[in-house]
Amino acid sequence: MLDVRRMQVLRAVVTSGSVTAAAAHLGYTPSAVSQQVAALEKEAGIELLERVGRGVRPTAAGRLLTEHAALIGRQVAEAETALADLRAGRTGRIAVRYFATAGAELVAPALARFRTAHPDVRVDLRLVDQSGTAAAEGDEPDVTLVVRPRNAPSPSGPLRLVHLRDDPYRAVLPKNHPLAVRRTIDLADLADEAWVGSERPGPCLDAVLEACAAAGFTPGYTVECEEYATAQGFVAAGLGISLIPLMGLGSRHPNVVVRTVRAPEPVRTIQAEVRESSLALPAVRTLLTALQEG
Repeated sequence: MLDVRRMQVLRAVVTSGSVTAAAAHLGYTPSAVSQQVAALEKEAGIELLERVGRGVRPTAAGRLLTEHAALIGRQVAEAETALADLRAGRTGRIAVRYFATAGAELVAPALARFRTAHPDVRVDLRLVDQSGTAAAEGDEPDVTLVVRPRNAPSPSGPLRLVHLRDDPYRAVLPKNHPLAVRRTIDLADLADEAWVGSERPGPCLDAVLEACAAAGFTPGYTVECEEYATAQGFVAAGLGISLIPLMGLGSRHPNVVVRTVRAPEPVRTIQAEVRESSLALPAVRTLLTALQEG
């Protein structure tokens, strides 16, 4: 196999016209240059230089390798420039995975700010579920938005959790509900209500069930639903009450009221699972800052 560094030594000899001039340019001794060319000739299995007076000139094989050495040199220079741009956050690609309710409220404004700072960095944005487990097999995103408890341990492997936002739940009631006159509702006051489910099993539902358990009851679900807008429709029809996170209430049904809940206030915590290697990229750090700023 041809040694690329020796090819660059040959190129220096050919372009300068002599071993001595090439040595001066490269900072080597003439003897070291001659040794490098001899080793390359041995690798190539053919003579690369021939003497002409006090100088040298390339053979056909020498000209061929010199041309390829020039091409390799340009490609290496381009690679170094591209790498410098990537390290500086001027170019590159970031793979981001997000769940639906984080899209309009959190991801969209963060990306708008990010693109102002890094206009030439491409963001590969795809939807996953709230646990972050719906990505295609083999997909290794740089950043995945997930719902995890604030004190959740870091995931195994090359990932780190970065806290983004706490998203509190709100009580959603029919407009004519007796509790609708209150601005704040104790969670225990909802214990005997018919409940409309708004979450599928997973970390978001866990946040609701844990808060209800702390208030001393288990919610009695009469309607199962896994979509916030549909849950509001059931509530508006008088079929029960629901708890929906604030980020899921971007579009509110006209026939429901939304009230703050306390004692305790259910909260889901939105975090970013970030690949450790990606944290070295300025563009990824800028994106995380934009997501944290909301």
